[in-house]
Amino acid sequence: MRVSREQAAENRERIIAVASGLFRERGFNGVGVADLMQSAGLTHGGFYGHFESKEDLMAQASARALDGSRDLWRDLASEHPDRPLDAVLDHYLSSAHRDRPQHGCLLTSLGSDVARQGVDVRRTVTERFTSMIGLIESWIPGRSQAAKRRRALAAYSTMVGAMMLARMVDDPELSDEILAASRAHLPGGQG
Repeated sequence: MRVSREQAAENRERIIAVASGLFRERGFNGVGVADLMQSAGLTHGGFYGHFESKEDLMAQASARALDGSRDLWRDLASEHPDRPLDAVLDHYLSSAHRDRPQHGCLLTSLGSDVARQGVDVRRTVTERFTSMIGLIESWIPGRSQAAKRRRALAAYSTMVGAMMLARMVDDPELSDEILAASRAHLPGGQG
């Protein structure tokens, strides 16, 4: 049975959304095309009508996840215009973010996987990463753009590393301590 263009577009969007969550939860290699399509409520055979390859989907799902993070950050910043970076840091370095990797930052779930992927995935992630750094830079006070960029890179690196470590350890108290120490070390923290 043939589907309309609108239905095909909806199916494609559903596949990307499902893949974005599953990849963050299980890793790129932890999800096969058949499982992905089943989770999206579609048949395996339709995959290549939507995507050139699994890597094509990985790049698009990565873009979707990082664009979602960027949009969330912008929303948090607009809700707290007097302290935009603090609002983002409070959300990012939280137990709620730690405990829901399938809805969280792609970099904390797939950073090491991205490093082993092809050009399309790495380029997509690099472009979004650069955009996120620009957003953080815009919230950092100071006149020197170079200093603001260094501070933004350090802040984002600390955020990602802290979340990766907090998820990695099997000791809940240590996990909370990692998040708290990192938050205290970053702008607005009580360190």
